[in-house]
Amino acid sequence: MIRYKHIPVIMSSILLSGCQFDVLAPSGYIAEQLRDVLTITTVLILVIVLPVMVTIVVFAVRYRKSKGTGAYDPEFHHSSQLELLIWAAPLIIIIWLGALTWVSTHKLDPYRPLDTEATGVTEGEIPLKIQVVSMDWKWLFFYPQYGVATVNEVAAPVDRPIRFVLTSTEVMNAFYVPALAGMIYTMPSMQTQLHAVMNKPGVYKGRSSHYSGAGFSGMRFKFHGLSDGDFDEWIKTVGSTGEILNRDRYGELLKPSSRNPVAYFKAEDDTLYHDIVNRCVEPGQTCMDEMMSHQKHAENATTGLFNIKDDLCLASVEGSASLGDSTTSRSN
Repeated sequence: MIRYKHIPVIMSSILLSGCQFDVLAPSGYIAEQLRDVLTITTVLILVIVLPVMVTIVVFAVRYRKSKGTGAYDPEFHHSSQLELLIWAAPLIIIIWLGALTWVSTHKLDPYRPLDTEATGVTEGEIPLKIQVVSMDWKWLFFYPQYGVATVNEVAAPVDRPIRFVLTSTEVMNAFYVPALAGMIYTMPSMQTQLHAVMNKPGVYKGRSSHYSGAGFSGMRFKFHGLSDGDFDEWIKTVGSTGEILNRDRYGELLKPSSRNPVAYFKAEDDTLYHDIVNRCVEPGQTCMDEMMSHQKHAENATTGLFNIKDDLCLASVEGSASLGDSTTSRSN
């Protein structure tokens, strides 16, 4: 018969049995570096926290009112050794943390392309480009180098660098594959970037890590790390579905829905992702980049007119001054 005191342990084991600790056991170079930063930071903090917690217990026991063994010294007011320990140790930890944060922030910048220092990346290798669109409440992935697109499924070859470019249709979201890299936000009318590489084959969980409405909990997808041959087969499977992702089909995907099944498409419209970013998918809409370009040209033209006006005014003043000097010399 199971004792009641064992029930919490059994229940915890059951609940944790389905967990995948991708953050602490990653499969991609960037995620591994993030794990190392997290581990080093935690250890450095514990170097201060643990001795403090132990000291609290020791002082409470040793200097307690009844049966305390510590010497009572009412005249004690200063200790140079104690002051040095109290201030020097945290200062050293802060310097270490600052140096670690500075280096890792620049090294793991999501906009920074991967170099040969990254595991599995070879010099001159062309990155796999994946265009990501977060929708209500699903993920749309474009593969412009292969002319295909998917919903709620993404795949990449092992040891090949990946360049994600990301945007959103309506609200801000966050793209996150814990085993691959850190999360990166997606925002309407804007484009963010994430560079990463998967070093181990497998199927990994991806999700939205930023609340975006009622269907947020179902906004999940699978990330497949494949060999080069398996990735080529996957691309052929996606492209052989026969369904074309045109603007009408995209309009259907725009309708809010959650927990959508995986869908494969041929993406023959090379400008669709550009128009999603610039909010000009519908006919007759002006793309934001064109609008900003026209505005910049107008500002430059206005600036040019003001410069011409200033030059004319300056020339007029200089001409008047020259005429005045000439008249004065004649009078003399």
